Parts: sequence; C-alpha cells; structure tokens
Amino acid sequence: MDLLLHICCGPCACYPLTVLREEGVAVRGFFHNPNIHPYREFQRRLEGVEQLAARLELAVDYDRDYGLRPYLRQVVFHEDDRCRLCYQMRLDAVARRARELGAAAFSSTLLYSRYQQHELIRELGEAAAAREGITFHYRDFRGGWQRGIELSKEWQLYRQPYCGCIYSEEERYRR
Repeated sequence: MDLLLHICCGPCACYPLTVLREEGVAVRGFFHNPNIHPYREFQRRLEGVEQLAARLELAVDYDRDYGLRPYLRQVVFHEDDRCRLCYQMRLDAVARRARELGAAAFSSTLLYSRYQQHELIRELGEAAAAREGITFHYRDFRGGWQRGIELSKEWQLYRQPYCGCIYSEEERYRR
C-alpha cells in the first residue's frame, strides 16, 4: 500500500514510520501544520522532520508556509472546539494531497500521541477521505509511545514541550 502520512513533528513520526515500513507499507510524508506557534517553534519542528527524513531516507512534501493567520481565522471565537478545527484543517489537507499524488490511503502521526483525541481524529479522517474519494488508514500507534520517545532521543530530534498551538503553549507553561 502507498500511504501519505501527515507528520506533525519528528518525534511523533519515529514509531509510526518504523512500524509501517516493517509491514511493507510504502510511506511518503507530508508536513502541514498551520497551528504551530510561535514561528520559531514552527521552524524547529520543520527542521526536526527534515532531520528525520534524511536519517530514514523518507520522501516528504513540506508545506513551509507559516499558516498562523488561516489557523487563527478558523479558531478565534471557537477556542473550545479548537482541536476539532485544527485536526480538520490538517486532515483535509493531507487527504487532498494524497488524492493528488494517487496514494492508496492517508494517515497521521497524531495517532501516535496519548494526548490527542483518537476517536475525533478517526471521525474527521474518515470524513475527509469520503470527500476526497480516498481511504483513511486509522491505526492506534499509542502502544509504541515509549519506543517513539526512545528513538527520538537516540536520533537527537528536537522534542517539543507542547502540542503546538498558541492555546496549548499557554496551557503548558501556565501549569
């Protein structure tokens, strides 16, 4: 199977990429994360994905546009629903890109994190897949949480301290 994998960051991609490749899945990456704030954090995460891609010889399509404004236009005054809106923005983009590339399916490294809303991601991924006429490959990668952490440390990838958006940054540092 040819799969386009949305990559939120290098550390979250370590385990899913390893597993998918071991299973014989042909994976191509897609970095599209308009939610990340501030700009320096966006750059560090992009560089982390580039480092991982070089290490694993992974082809990755990069959306290098800092998408803060479009992200905020979606989320402002809807902060309580921000995760849904954020997931939808990213999953819609990866589904569209997967269809354009002729991939058999798409998925996301968001499914690796214990902190993400898996059922919501699944629901939105399947809806995006239906709109684009492609398959959403749901896979719960949380079982490899510790292994992914170990790999990211071993490979010296930048490990971010929060989800990425301005709201999660505030929550992280307010504690």
